[in-house]
Amino acid sequence: MIPQLSSKLARNSALAVLLALAAWPLPGAAPDYRLEKIGDRIWAAIVSDEGLAGGNTGFVIGDDGVLVIDTFQDPRPAKAMLAEIRRLTPLPIRFVVNTHYHLDHVNGNDVFAAAGATIVAHRNVRAWMRTENMKMLDPPVTPEKKARVQSLTLPTVVHDSYVDLYLGSRRINVRYYPGHTGGDSVVSIPDAHVVFCGDMLWKEHVPNLIDASTKAWVESLEAMQKDYGPSTWVPGHGGVANAQDVLTFRKYLADLRTKVRLEEAAGKSGDGLVKGLLPGLQSTYGKWGFFSDYAALDIAQTAQELLGTKRLPPNPQP
Repeated sequence: MIPQLSSKLARNSALAVLLALAAWPLPGAAPDYRLEKIGDRIWAAIVSDEGLAGGNTGFVIGDDGVLVIDTFQDPRPAKAMLAEIRRLTPLPIRFVVNTHYHLDHVNGNDVFAAAGATIVAHRNVRAWMRTENMKMLDPPVTPEKKARVQSLTLPTVVHDSYVDLYLGSRRINVRYYPGHTGGDSVVSIPDAHVVFCGDMLWKEHVPNLIDASTKAWVESLEAMQKDYGPSTWVPGHGGVANAQDVLTFRKYLADLRTKVRLEEAAGKSGDGLVKGLLPGLQSTYGKWGFFSDYAALDIAQTAQELLGTKRLPPNPQP
């Protein structure tokens, strides 16, 4: 998510906030997302880029309950997915894991909290959810929009690096990896070799880098490949992925860093740097989703990062 009015995702987020302020209609329409069974009692919800759902989610059914990964950017598709889960199992919703704080992954938290779920996330997610999400809102930032962000349902269980959750005998590993926001959790189900990455992975979509530290992100992706290997990977945006898709996305970030560094070394900056690099980026990645929304911003924000001038969310007090 980014604050610019021209951003498709930012527009969707502001719309989600406004819709959430009204009474809920019937559950979200089918075009918002599609459910894919990707393992034993494991489903991924792959969103439409144009729908209300925002970011991919999923859920795992265990022996004595259900764990949900992320909750969409609008309560209506979240309510629809809760109904889908209820059709599959009567077991209680025991946990929700928020992979990071961005609005398109947490704005349905209240739906699952009301169903009895404990919300789990990295410590920074709790610290940033009601503050840093303000920058995701399109102007005018009305009192109603602010009130929605300030009332987002927060995690009640937090971790600094990892936590293991159990659905009876089924273990779910939640691990912190730096890169996208500084508060990202990756959720793996070892018995099924399935990994939900949140926005640590984007498949054939240009990522937003508003909170990113790309050096750490590239290193984290390399570590994730070693940690999870030939798994089924669920990105935050785009379809279900494999290990090659992780390599492709890591190459995008590494190439971006290399190209920006070379332009900066040649004395280029600002609009000139962006305009110089954008055609080359388009020739390789122009068919990816969100290219027109994020590619130029990715160049500019990477340049800021390499110069040490990029603003990142402040580390909260312990």
